[in-house]
Amino acid sequence: MMTRTRSVAVIGGGPAGMRAAEVAAISGAQVTLYDHKPSVGRKFLVAGKSGLNLTNDAAKDVFLSKYSGADLPVERWAQILEQFDNVALRKWAADLGVETFVASGGKVFPESKKAAPLLRRWVMKLKSLDVTFAMNHRWCGLRRQSDQIELDFNVREQSVTRTHDAVVLALGGGSWPQTGSDGGWSDVVEGMGVSIHPLQAANCGWECDWTDATREIAEGQPLHHLKISAGDVALNGELMVTRYGFEGAPIYQLGRVLRAMETPEIVIDFKPMFTVEHMVNKMQSARRDFYKEARLRWKLTEPMCAILRQYYGEFDSAEALARAAKACRIPLKSARPIEEAISSSGGVPWSALDTQLMIRELPGVYCAGEMIDWEAPTGGFLIQGCFATGTVAGEAAAG
Repeated sequence: MMTRTRSVAVIGGGPAGMRAAEVAAISGAQVTLYDHKPSVGRKFLVAGKSGLNLTNDAAKDVFLSKYSGADLPVERWAQILEQFDNVALRKWAADLGVETFVASGGKVFPESKKAAPLLRRWVMKLKSLDVTFAMNHRWCGLRRQSDQIELDFNVREQSVTRTHDAVVLALGGGSWPQTGSDGGWSDVVEGMGVSIHPLQAANCGWECDWTDATREIAEGQPLHHLKISAGDVALNGELMVTRYGFEGAPIYQLGRVLRAMETPEIVIDFKPMFTVEHMVNKMQSARRDFYKEARLRWKLTEPMCAILRQYYGEFDSAEALARAAKACRIPLKSARPIEEAISSSGGVPWSALDTQLMIRELPGVYCAGEMIDWEAPTGGFLIQGCFATGTVAGEAAAG
């Protein structure tokens, strides 16, 4: 049994917090993992409902390019990722007895694709490292007393205080609040003198004003093989038409660009493989019923035609329809509520953190995971960022 002399509190039982607890315990600290829910890993389990995308097999330069955030320090972020990269994450899973495989788009999944088996093994490992689990503890604040930190918690409507040498805050962002990451920590941290960038929905759907006629035809229908642009950024992929607007990986990835636009809009090329000239030639002698002909000759789907009809009306030539189909402008109203988002942006700014992710104004208090102001698209990049920051903060807190 290793001798433990340093007491570390980790607040937040998501991937970042659990990784910080694991690393700190391996480094010799006595660790207590606090969470205000009855169990850990709730967001981890929700993320794995359709298959737990642990990381991505992308090359380092591509991997790094997927991350953004207000004043994100790129070189520093690269160093954080290098401390626990995608190769290390796959080895970590294998050491828990969970083998992984690479799927389309470089996405890495456990062989079973399920989150629960991995989570069970991870919790068992933490317990074997003598990590103490303190559930139903909602964090309310902290203060430094001499060389220690006093933490205030609400435990079943009772106030309790716990004392530790160092603290890792890994309370998540503001998405999926039912899992515990409700963003309630931001007021507490701001009350301690740290300015917080407002939490906003990221990796989420966007709303637009469908007419009843468009919604009746297009709602619930996928739009395949698109090129979607916002500002100077263009992505290929597919979108799902919803009752309120769009969902899908491309619009998730364009979220940061859209949020920066005074009047957000996307431009869809429904036929990126064809030129306008090619499309006009395929129409040959058509002189009327251009939507009908487009469905037959260009393979435009009914939902695509419904969207074009809403924004452009009827057409009197094949060329005019082709140009609209190649650059269909769709104004957007707003992002969906943060409660529905896969992740959030905003949080503790990088300027408030030192190189070890310690809050400069709060010595001995470190941050990890989504509560720091960085964001990434789906595809394994989000969880990787949580594991990497958890690794850095856990090592630093163990001191």
